[in-house]
Amino acid sequence: MDNSPSQDDPGQPPVPVPVPLSKPELEPRSEPVAAPRPSTAPVADAEMRVSDADRERIAELLRDAYAEGRLDAEEHAERIEAAYAAKTFGDLVPLTRDLPAHRSVSFDKPPLGAQSPAPAPARPLPPARQEAPSVVAIFGGAARKGRWRVGSHLTAFTAFGGVDIDLTDAVFESPEVEITVTAIFGGVEIRVPENVSLIGSGVGIFGGFDVREQTVADPYAPVVRVKGVALFGGCNAKPRRGKKLREWVRKQLGTE
Repeated sequence: MDNSPSQDDPGQPPVPVPVPLSKPELEPRSEPVAAPRPSTAPVADAEMRVSDADRERIAELLRDAYAEGRLDAEEHAERIEAAYAAKTFGDLVPLTRDLPAHRSVSFDKPPLGAQSPAPAPARPLPPARQEAPSVVAIFGGAARKGRWRVGSHLTAFTAFGGVDIDLTDAVFESPEVEITVTAIFGGVEIRVPENVSLIGSGVGIFGGFDVREQTVADPYAPVVRVKGVALFGGCNAKPRRGKKLREWVRKQLGTE
């Protein structure tokens, strides 16, 4: 005889019937993802971004090393290109690490609120050098820079070498300077003050001839014209920012 209670036995508690879950309840709840917070950690010195002035400072050290014979033409060209392409101080440090005569790149910044030291009294400028109207480099390098007199015509010739002409500290004897460039398997770099007009163009045959032209507002400012040809080589002429022509030779003829 079956003594098990029947489903209709009033003495037993009712068995709960499972309720099917709706579709939203079956899916797991997604927690909102918090937006990433910007990092407040200090940036390493080597990762600091460099300015145009920093790049130009390293380029100037490399030009000095090239003029002193510490770098050959190929090394100089490679490092100059890397200097102008640098994004951080870490990119600039290796370019002068093996040049003992030059100061290393400094990451130090003056503290906020610190007073800048008083400027040193101005020293009289040395007399300008009288140089030949031509610069020649064959299987080597030649540089014309510093305080020197530049006339109305200048010739730059290089074959398997490099020529560096810096007019930023030069004394202009003529209101117009014409530079004729011939670069054969070599390169010529020309820099002028930022307050001097620069115009011209040349022919590049399996090479490049780049003149970054500018016209200054001063109608009496000197004008530098660049022309010539680059055969399997290059010419790059541009103004140097931050360097201005201080005075004209017409103001110095009575004192020098």
